[in-house]
Amino acid sequence: MVFLTWEELITVYNHTFEQPYLSRTRDIFCFCCFTSLRYSDAAALKKTDIYDDAIHITTQKTNDKITIELNNYSRTILQRYADSETDKALPVISNQKMNVYIKEVCRQCGINEKLTDIYYIGGKKIEETKEKWQMVGTHSGRRTFICNALMLGIAPNVVMKWTGHSDYKSMQPYIDIADEAKKTAMDLFNK
Repeated sequence: MVFLTWEELITVYNHTFEQPYLSRTRDIFCFCCFTSLRYSDAAALKKTDIYDDAIHITTQKTNDKITIELNNYSRTILQRYADSETDKALPVISNQKMNVYIKEVCRQCGINEKLTDIYYIGGKKIEETKEKWQMVGTHSGRRTFICNALMLGIAPNVVMKWTGHSDYKSMQPYIDIADEAKKTAMDLFNK
């Protein structure tokens, strides 16, 4: 489960790119990281879905009606595109291009922690170690939001209201990551 730490997220958010398409990609990805929206919901987001300082949508995947309050980061990103001549809130491109460009965004930002991907082919265990930027995709935005929200101490039931998760079973992998991160952080006192 690939997600950005808070420090990595802020590095990406603050990075200046020479290529405008990478700046737009960064904005869309960070918007997902700060709101919990899936790529499909960010792509469909209209300016009229945003009122009373919140996003009000019916999710594409689950058809859930959710309200996500804006924070300073998501509000700032929306303001960058408020004057565009389209009804879309963000300049979203295809999922395929987003996945390619997000990797370049993270590569340029130095998101290069080594991660090992383990999978099986025909019962044979395959392990591949890659840099984190190579494994980031559009869904990493949603994961980033959930993991960081839990690590910031936001209660799982509150996070579930924003994400539309209906039960703790689906949140458990994220809770486990947050618990492991807390343990790792506490271990820093042992040095």
